[in-house]
Amino acid sequence: MTTPNAVPMNDLKRLYQRYEAKIAREVASTLQSGWWLNGAAGKRFAANFAKFVGAANCILVANGTDALELALRSIVGLDDAHGREVIVAANAGGYASCACWHNNLIPHYVDIEPASQLVSVQSVLQAVSVDTAAIVVTHLYGGVVDVTAVRTGLIAAGMSHIPVIEDCAQAHGASIRGEMAGSLGDIATFSFYPTKNLGAMGDGGAVLTSNPRLAERVRQLHQYGWSSKYHVGLPGGRNSRMDEVQAAILDVLLPDLNSRNEQRRAVLGRFKAAAGRRLKFLDGGAGAVAHLAVLLCDDRDAFRAFMKDRGIDTDIHYPVLDCDQVGWADLPMKGVQNLAISRASIGRLCSVPCYPDMSNDEIEQVCKALGEWEAM
Repeated sequence: MTTPNAVPMNDLKRLYQRYEAKIAREVASTLQSGWWLNGAAGKRFAANFAKFVGAANCILVANGTDALELALRSIVGLDDAHGREVIVAANAGGYASCACWHNNLIPHYVDIEPASQLVSVQSVLQAVSVDTAAIVVTHLYGGVVDVTAVRTGLIAAGMSHIPVIEDCAQAHGASIRGEMAGSLGDIATFSFYPTKNLGAMGDGGAVLTSNPRLAERVRQLHQYGWSSKYHVGLPGGRNSRMDEVQAAILDVLLPDLNSRNEQRRAVLGRFKAAAGRRLKFLDGGAGAVAHLAVLLCDDRDAFRAFMKDRGIDTDIHYPVLDCDQVGWADLPMKGVQNLAISRASIGRLCSVPCYPDMSNDEIEQVCKALGEWEAM
């Protein structure tokens, strides 16, 4: 039996090779400028990305987790945070939970929709109370939560004052009813971790908002709380900046984001066509951008071994709910008893390779393996 060629979960070398000449030119220009932080490249990318998303302001920060923490802090000041709750999903890798605890806020976990694994709008609205400081909606796996439905429900409940934070770390370019993820809530956060749909060649993040008050607070908080150089005007600040080289690289990649998202959708579409009764790929909606190709499988361990035998990498995003992490067991949290769908899903989730630089032969190899599993 011939050993099949390996299909990696991702291969970032291919991305670099595709854009090598453009990246080399922009990186060299940035380094030659002698201005490597808070310079022209960062300003240019921030303006271009804000325009792409449809937000008035984009503040570049060090990574996506910092973005979440700073967004929360801009909405709920440290003095107002103690004992207040933030409604979050428990299945999204722990990033929003960390941001809550770092701000002395309590994550209040709510359940998800089975077909998309996105947070359930109904569950969010049922959890809202006078103790709710904010709601974080995570656009997981490239799908988009219906933020408009959340807002409509808040208005109906007399809670329209509660701000909505969009975690768009896996949803660059995603949309719902023609509106872009990142433009729907009061404030939005992005990660540019290398494997994202728009990824840097290192770490990076951003906070976007059309609210000028929140934008100004984030601008202060991400640089020590300064109101002017060396003058602290706001408590709780920190040093969280994206360097100029990463901004320059992201600005090279941004113009092709939509076309590369289309390629992701096409790959996932072929996988869905090859699957059937035993494998159910998640559906994040018409505007989803296939950040990951995630499926539900009742016999995950056997499926992963089956794919490995055929040379295909798999992964699990994410294997443990936030509320079940051993290291967080003693931290304050709520809602852990109301996560039936999250708990039923956690042992069935599995990701297969899905990225724009996959070859047609690799896509066919994955499709063939999916079909063989279905036929067993």
